[in-house]
Amino acid sequence: MHFKQCAGMLYIQKSVGPRWVCWVHHSDGVSHCQECLMLDGCLFLESKAPQCPHHPSCHCTLDPIDYAIVQRIASADSDYSKFDPYLFNTQGKYTHSKEKLFASWGYFVEDARWLQAEMERQAREKYLMGDYKLGRLDQWGQHINIRVEIPKRNGIGNVSFTTGWMVCPDGQIKLNTPYGGK
Repeated sequence: MHFKQCAGMLYIQKSVGPRWVCWVHHSDGVSHCQECLMLDGCLFLESKAPQCPHHPSCHCTLDPIDYAIVQRIASADSDYSKFDPYLFNTQGKYTHSKEKLFASWGYFVEDARWLQAEMERQAREKYLMGDYKLGRLDQWGQHINIRVEIPKRNGIGNVSFTTGWMVCPDGQIKLNTPYGGK
């Protein structure tokens, strides 16, 4: 057994289950890339991690982390405001027309809490399975896309669409957009 540290957590490396890694930024007293700083402590399935080294003078590493730790700490969180007022456009400020799409599936603002919980549940589950696609990496961090599926309210079929998330330290993913397209 090996003892490792990632994002301030001490854990035992057992190498059981899918291979996950923790992005670790090593401060060597040199200038720091904002993108690398945003990745520090973020967890990824090894085969779906951002390219490391990220740039020619990068001093970051991808350190193995036990899958049991990832399972224990992973979370998917979202702000209710991503659903109301944003998704359902309850204040009439947005021009995206997403509320019309969800209405065509039978969903209205009264369903926002259920949709929020269901998207968080599915996103966490799929993140843990490595069922995500890397999006852009920028000064705010690593974006990922996760496909979710919900039943149509009329009971006839399901709808599948992409949701947008940000990978945060310590196994957290945070919702950026509840509907990112088909």
